[in-house]
Amino acid sequence: MFKIDLLRHGETTLSHTLRGSTDDDLTELGWSQMQQTIDQSWHAVKHDSVHKPLQWDVIFTSPLKRCRLFAESVADQKQRPLFYDAGLQEMHFGDWEGISTQVIYENEPELLANFWQQPTQFTPPNAENMQDFYQRIFNSLELMQQQMQENGWQHALVVTHGGVIKLLKCIALNHSLDDILKMTAELGQLNSFAIHEDASIQLLKELP
Repeated sequence: MFKIDLLRHGETTLSHTLRGSTDDDLTELGWSQMQQTIDQSWHAVKHDSVHKPLQWDVIFTSPLKRCRLFAESVADQKQRPLFYDAGLQEMHFGDWEGISTQVIYENEPELLANFWQQPTQFTPPNAENMQDFYQRIFNSLELMQQQMQENGWQHALVVTHGGVIKLLKCIALNHSLDDILKMTAELGQLNSFAIHEDASIQLLKELP
């Protein structure tokens, strides 16, 4: 079994939009949201009323700036190997990239409602569909598991996006992928998963 802690990036300059593959920057608040989570989690986590240190063997990151720059900082701080994986990027929203849901609702209310309710059946114009997104994330997890096994790593930090975390929650909780937008993934917060040898995924807990 391998343990992966997925850290969602913090607030960005385009946080009010569907930025997907748009490469926007973290705000100062966004950086501090992530740093505070890492500082708290690295020193101690509460487990069965006993505080134990939380330390990662390796770091994987989405190459988008809102994840990559912070991951590079942590890798440098903690002296841990760092791997970039384009498969860990957010879903690409096509023509809706960089546009707020309010504007989309005003212009294409039916399309937005369909996507919100059944994202496996309705894809935004020129966007990545849910099945391709799922396959991309699954391929990245397989590669991650292989790298960890080859190097004897047991615990990884993965700096990524809300959609990736929500997808893994759907899989771990045996929910339909149509429930992906109902899942939570707070800015700058960690969610902990276990990947078993049979590639099954277990949600362990949401860490502080």
